[in-house]
Amino acid sequence: MSATGHSTLHTHEVLNQPLPRGARDLWADDLPLREQMTRAGVDLAALEKAGAAFGTDEMLGAAEDARRDQPRLKLFDRSGRRLDEVRFHPGYHQIMDMAIEHGITATAWDGSQGGHATHAALTYYMAQLEPGISCPLTMTYAAVPALMTDASLAGQWVPKLTARSYDPSVKPLSAKAGVTMGMAMTEKQGGSDVRANSTRAVRDGEQYRLIGHKWFCSAPMCDGFLTLAQAPGGLTCFVVPRWLEDGSRNTMHLQRLKEKLGNKANASSEIEYDYTLAYRLGDEGQGVKTIIEMVHHTRLDTAVAPAGLMRAALAEAKWWIGHRNAFQRRLIDQPLMQSVIADLALDWEAALALAMGCAASFDGTSDEDRAFARIAVALSKYLSNKRAPGVIYEAMECLGGMGYIEETPMPMLYREAPLNSIWEGSGNVICLDILRTFARAPESGEALLNRLNKSKGLDARYDAALEAHLARWPGIAPEAEARWFTESLATLLAAAMLLESAPNAVVDGYITTRIEGVRGATAGAVSGLDVQAIIARI
Repeated sequence: MSATGHSTLHTHEVLNQPLPRGARDLWADDLPLREQMTRAGVDLAALEKAGAAFGTDEMLGAAEDARRDQPRLKLFDRSGRRLDEVRFHPGYHQIMDMAIEHGITATAWDGSQGGHATHAALTYYMAQLEPGISCPLTMTYAAVPALMTDASLAGQWVPKLTARSYDPSVKPLSAKAGVTMGMAMTEKQGGSDVRANSTRAVRDGEQYRLIGHKWFCSAPMCDGFLTLAQAPGGLTCFVVPRWLEDGSRNTMHLQRLKEKLGNKANASSEIEYDYTLAYRLGDEGQGVKTIIEMVHHTRLDTAVAPAGLMRAALAEAKWWIGHRNAFQRRLIDQPLMQSVIADLALDWEAALALAMGCAASFDGTSDEDRAFARIAVALSKYLSNKRAPGVIYEAMECLGGMGYIEETPMPMLYREAPLNSIWEGSGNVICLDILRTFARAPESGEALLNRLNKSKGLDARYDAALEAHLARWPGIAPEAEARWFTESLATLLAAAMLLESAPNAVVDGYITTRIEGVRGATAGAVSGLDVQAIIARI
């Protein structure tokens, strides 16, 4: 008998079954992250403290509880009065409180050292702990630049959105030290085409009243929401307070919670605006222009998240194969398994380098930084999210049948993997947006090319691939080739960022397999990698 339970049973002895990983230090155990953050010049002590806090047994348990005891819709009280509330397991609130305390919604805006890069690292931690709870945190962070359109609204909301205080109580904005912000844009008939939205906005003195339906409302227990509606002057952005200053509830009615493939801890919902009080943000008819600042910043988090998901899956797989024997040898010592794990790790390292390179450009202050951030975040979001499901599946397979069992994190990670590709613009939407960016903001294309050219001369194979891309697409690719064009550019950008930051084993492996294409069609169908050096970095 041991603290982990009985291993000698009446019928057999439990052997060759690795113990669950338990608590982990998300900073100390992640060499590539430490390298990236050291280069970014962030507050390393703050990330070290957060990395330990995010990986405790208490937080891991809270995350599992929040997923298993899912959000419940409470529409009415016992007397029939409308509540429109969602009830969460206490574990959900524990994680929200911990993440906000460590600055996930604040560091980009409160003058903290490292800004967006620190925020990105904390988001990377969240993806490994509980991705569903990342949703309201991401939107709270991303609402800040959009609110800057209106000084009065910014003055009311931004100090509390960036406060390191979590208050889930049903109280108006003025009664809270800290608040969260959600988003409600998508409608049935339009999806990503928000210009097709039919929700109406009618004037009510200085405010507006909204009438309509939203097919997806993220995190419906937030204190406010950015939303789009058709005002007399056209599609317009609004701030919708959840709770009103007179103590009443705004008439934002929850219709149902979404039954989703994954993201179980997050209460995605459908809502109806029933003459709901709203405040205009920006000019009438400028809704897309106004809310695009929020979308731009949420895209950073959707580019960071797949790196965290891949990291979590690979760490679990490495733990398993390092403690499991098959055919008289540890799995991790078997050459074929080494090829698989090392090959998967290259996609994780590339995703991390892309994400943190993007975050650094968000912290930049020059016009070129801003132009590069606009195109780089879209490229990163596209490539890393397309890679994540395959990486996580292959990591799951490393555990064999155990990887398919809910007591491991693998099924959760696998269900989360497609989400960030769909959220804030699915693959085709992102590719088309990239083509539009090249056409309408040529400075973004110039900034990207400058970054790609910066790495020329470091590897002849990279140089040849860049020349081949420019020869194939001397201008903007035709729409039918948008995915090919985007994948090629994103892969080149990942290689460029690895050339600047990663050790030779990773750089050489990535360029050989992803740039030169010397590999088969499935994970581990490779040869010649420095597998020991690559695996040691997981």
